[in-house]
Order: sequence, then structure tokens, then C-alpha cells
Amino acid sequence: MRKVFLLDGIDCPNCSLKIENKINDLDGVNFSKINLVTQTVEIDFEIEVEKNLLENVKKIVNFYEPDVEVKENVVFNQMKKSKESNKNLYFIAFGFIIYLLSLLMYTFLSGFKEISIIIFIVSYVVLGFDVVSKAMKNIFNGIIFDENFLMTLSTLGAFVIGEYPEAVAVMLFYQIGEYFQSRAINRSRKSISDLMDIRPDYVNIENGEKLIKISPEKINVGDEIIIKPGEKIALDGVILSGESMMDTKSLTGESIPKCVKVGDEILSGCINMTGILKTKVTKSFGESTASKIINLVEGASSNKADTENFITSFAIYYTPIVVVLATLLSIIPPIFLNGEWISWVKRGFVFLVISCPCALVISIPLSYFSAIGLASKNGILVKGGNYLEALSKIDTIIFDKTGTLTKGNFEVCDIYFENGFTADDVCKFSAYAESFSNHPIAVSILYHYGKEIDKNKIINYKDLYGYGISATIFDKKVLVGNEKLMKKENISYSVCNKPGTIVYVAIDGKYAGYILIKDKIKDDSIKAISDLKNSGVKNIVMFTGDNYPVAKDICDKLKIDKFFSGMLPHEKVEKLELLETKKEKSKKIVFVGDGVNDAPVLARADVGVSMGSLGSDAAVEASDVVLMTDEISKLVEAIKISKLTKRIVLQNIIFILTIKIVFLVLGAFGLASMWEAVFGDVGAMIIAVLNSIRILKN
Repeated sequence: MRKVFLLDGIDCPNCSLKIENKINDLDGVNFSKINLVTQTVEIDFEIEVEKNLLENVKKIVNFYEPDVEVKENVVFNQMKKSKESNKNLYFIAFGFIIYLLSLLMYTFLSGFKEISIIIFIVSYVVLGFDVVSKAMKNIFNGIIFDENFLMTLSTLGAFVIGEYPEAVAVMLFYQIGEYFQSRAINRSRKSISDLMDIRPDYVNIENGEKLIKISPEKINVGDEIIIKPGEKIALDGVILSGESMMDTKSLTGESIPKCVKVGDEILSGCINMTGILKTKVTKSFGESTASKIINLVEGASSNKADTENFITSFAIYYTPIVVVLATLLSIIPPIFLNGEWISWVKRGFVFLVISCPCALVISIPLSYFSAIGLASKNGILVKGGNYLEALSKIDTIIFDKTGTLTKGNFEVCDIYFENGFTADDVCKFSAYAESFSNHPIAVSILYHYGKEIDKNKIINYKDLYGYGISATIFDKKVLVGNEKLMKKENISYSVCNKPGTIVYVAIDGKYAGYILIKDKIKDDSIKAISDLKNSGVKNIVMFTGDNYPVAKDICDKLKIDKFFSGMLPHEKVEKLELLETKKEKSKKIVFVGDGVNDAPVLARADVGVSMGSLGSDAAVEASDVVLMTDEISKLVEAIKISKLTKRIVLQNIIFILTIKIVFLVLGAFGLASMWEAVFGDVGAMIIAVLNSIRILKN
């Protein structure tokens, strides 16, 4: 069984991971995943533990995050939006004022030192109570070596040795860093939740001369709904009447409105700006574009990057090691070097303050969370930090052709006929054969034929996957498809070497002719391919089911390195696996496609990228990154965000570890005071958090 619980108010990546791990340890729980975007935890469990599950989850969550409220039976669009609270800011300001007062008294009024120490203690309690209480709870529950324990031990130790200002400063700057982290999480969450706030609560249907509002869940495919100006589109559909401008920014990130008219398809999540539209629903509420996007985004923060997982594991082993080293530093030298105990104990506490891993465990997850928020804002849905990280390691990008590099808007350019057949025969029989398909090629043939299709004249229809179509039409056996179909059926045919998509037609076992169909390259494809090469992508490859002349013509225009033509869906997977054997082990292969036949290769690639607005449901489900427009230039943006995130994560790791190593050495030799220790720990954390926030400003 699975259940989702709302964790109202959770915003700490580090605490989330601890809660997740603790829930995973419960008997009968198979796995749990915390999602910071939706503030939920999804739990898969055995039926026998359901009775006590909520209570156990509450205990675990409240242990690590006492202010977080756990609620049962939540649906995302019923959740209240997370609001930024100034509560912590008020506590920080209050604690800072008390601290500043005590510091001034302690420094300049020697006669009031006892009073200033008492005020230091008060400010310490205000600023550090939550940290100390968590440390105490952890100790009683057998969890000793964590950042709360280090913070408590080192600051209480500073009090013991008379370093009052430094002890309070550690807690003050730690709380400031936590506040910045919380603000950054909320900003990232807002970027994502703005995208997710695309599903309205009602639709309008006609009831006589009146419009009534009902829930979108109650609408069936084929029903007709009315969309008024200013309303969000609730369900995917086709326009039956009306004309309007459509705001697609929430889906695509594009600020320019799109004009729609009768016959156009509209997607849920867009906003109707000007005219009244009557539409016929083509997808149910659960299968609509908006619902699918929300489901994709909800899971984005659950898939963590390797760097995030490494830092978490690193902190688990790192903390007890530094506690042992600090203890040895305080005990061994006085025994063997006859040093002063108080001096070496002081060095031990300085060592503890510096060594706290807060900067790493806070700033690294924050960087990936912020990057996913930025990508969402730009119409790029990344299903997890692991895929975002992979985009920075691309060696090879493989593109599907139709609908990816080209517009997918085909038109019939030529009809060839022979063996006693006419152009009308070739066009008519191919149109009838293609009448059950929504493929762009089929649509172009039907459009060119321009007459009504009597589907009663079609029997024995077969879709020959990867080859074409076989059917009996007007009592004649008709084959419509590619060269492979002609060869498979042993039809003697005239080969067409013209650039374009060739549809061969055979009637009653005799070759009738072919239809030449051409597609157009997308406006941004040439520049996008050039930008990808400039960004460091070594190999750009195109896979297509089209023939060699078509593939070569497209690749020559786009300056693509290599292409493979005439491919069946399973051959795309085989060729991708072959290319994978030739790449560097640390590098990644990306496949970009939009068709239903791309789903297997999208799933097989290191990173599968689908074109969201034109892409099939299967392609979107199988992919790891969804571009919400049909522009591959969005992929360039995704790679830029990925590389920016990688740089910032690397900067933070190098900066934090360098600062800590330098100050640990200085502290061990007695060359660093508690103030240097404060900078080495919480100062470095604040700088790293601020550096992570930079991602959101791009």
C-alpha cells in the first residue's frame, strides 16, 4: 500500500533526509520519499502496519522538526501554499539585539561583566534553544554524532572556557544561515509551485441558456465546455467555436501569447486571454497536460544527485571522526607534552566549532533544489537532481528528426505513378489507408486528398509497426509504407532518391507509385545545434526512420556530425547501446525525441529529453527532462543551468573544505581563536548558502 502525508512547514533538506531514513527503518515500510516541493512524504508499506503508521510518522517528524505538522489524506491541489514566515527572523533580531547589548557591556563596561555574562546566556538560549534541545533529544534516542551535537558541545565548551561572545556568535550566525536557506527553499518552491498552480477547480458547461460550474473530474472525453476570458484551461481539448489569444507561459515559459482558432488543440494549464471558446474535451482530468506536469514536478526533488548523496554519507562518517580527533587533541598533548590543560581543551573546542559539516549538508542540496526551480521557471521540467547533474556530463546528444529537429508540419510535394495507375489512385488509396492515423505524415496526405473518407470501405486494417499499413480498400489489397514494406512484401518498385519522406503505395500486389512529403526545419534548430557544439558537446547524432537522402539533406543543413537513417524503433535502442560502448565511462548520452516510438530509446538513454508540448504521453512519461515547448534551444538552457549548478556546487565544496582544513590546522596549533572558528564554520555556511542562491537570479 501507499500513502501520502503532508509535512506542513518542512524546508530543511538535511532534516528531510534524516526523517526519510528513519521512516525507512520502520518495520513494514518498504520505502519512503520526502518531496520538499510539495512538502509531502510518500510511503510504501505493508497493510499490517497501516494502523500505527500516522502516529509513527508524527513521532519521527516531530523529533527532528517539532514545528512541522503532519496531515493525512492530502491531494496537492488541495494543499495550502507555503507561506514565508518572519517568525525566525524576529527571533534572530531579538537574539542579536540582546547579544549586541551584552557584547558592548562585556567589552567596554568591565564593572558589569557578571551581568553581561547573564545576558550572553539569555541570548544563547534565545538563539540556540532549538539546536540544544534537538541535540539532547538525539542523545536520549541514541543519535549522538550529528551537527546539533557538534554545535551544542562546542558552544557549551566555549562557555566553560570563558569564550562567551564566540559561543553566542556561533548560534547567531548559524540561525542566519538557516534563515537564508529557508528563504532560498521558499523562493525555489515558489518557482515550482507557480508552475504547478495551473489546474483550475472548475469548468463551465452549458445548461440551457446558463453556464454552470462543475469539477473537472466529472467531465468525460467528448464533453463540451465553455472557457471565458481570464480563465485557466482545465482540460485538453479542440476548439469548436471562438477565437482568442492564449497565455502559454505557465507551460512553456514563453511570454508571447499564442493565437488560437477553430480546430486548434489547446492544452490545460494555459490561460484564455480574450475571447470565449467552446471546446470538445480530448483527455480526462487525470490524463490532461496540467495533471501530468504536476505529477512530474511533484517527484522532481525526490531524485537526488550523486553529489547530494555523497555529501550526506560523508557527513555521517565525518562527524564522529572529528569528535574523536578533538578529544584526542584535548587529552594527548597535555599528557605527553606537559602542556596546559586549559589551552589544549580550548584548542579542542575550536577544532569542534570549525569542523561542523553544516555548510556542506545545507548548501549542496539547496543548490540542486534552486536549480530545479529555475529550470521550471523557464519551462524545463527536470525530474530530479540526478538528471540535472547528468546534463553537465554530456558526451553525445542523439536527436530524433520529425517533430524534434523539424516542425513535423508535412506537405505533399509530388505524386509519382506508374503501371496504369493515376496520381488520383495513389493519393486516394494512401489517404484511405492513413485515415486511422494521427501521424503528421498521414495528416498531410489526408489534407492533400481533401475529400471525405468512407471508412466502411476499409477492412482488414493492420498497422505494420515500423513498416507501414496494410488494408483492404474498395476490395483491393493496399500497402502503404516505406521501402522496407515493399521489400518485405516482394513488391518491385521504383526507388525515389529525392530529399523528403517517401510513402510507397502498392495495390493488389502491383507497385502504384509514391508520394513525396517534405518537412521543414525548426526556426531555432540551426542555432541550437551550433550552441550545443559551443557548449562542449562532442558528438551530435540524428536517428530517423526516413530514408538516406532525407536524413543527409537535414544533417547537411544543420551541420550534424553523424546520422542513421531508415531505423526501426528497436534499432534506435541497439544503435544507442553501441554508441554507449564508445563513450568515456564518466560521460552521458542524451536522447531527444517526441514520438511514441521514441519511448524505448528515451528510457534507455542516460538522460531522455522529450518535447513536452508536441510530445506523446508515452515519450513524456519515459523521459527524464521535459521541454515544454517544441524548441530544442530549451535544451541549451537546461545544459547551462546544469553547468552553472555544477560550478556553484564545486565552488562551495572547494571553498568550505579549504576553509575548514586551513582553520583546523591553525586551531590544532593554537593559531586560531574561537572567532576564527566561528568564521570557519557558520561564516563559511552563510557564504556557501548565498552562493547557492545565485542560481535563482539567472
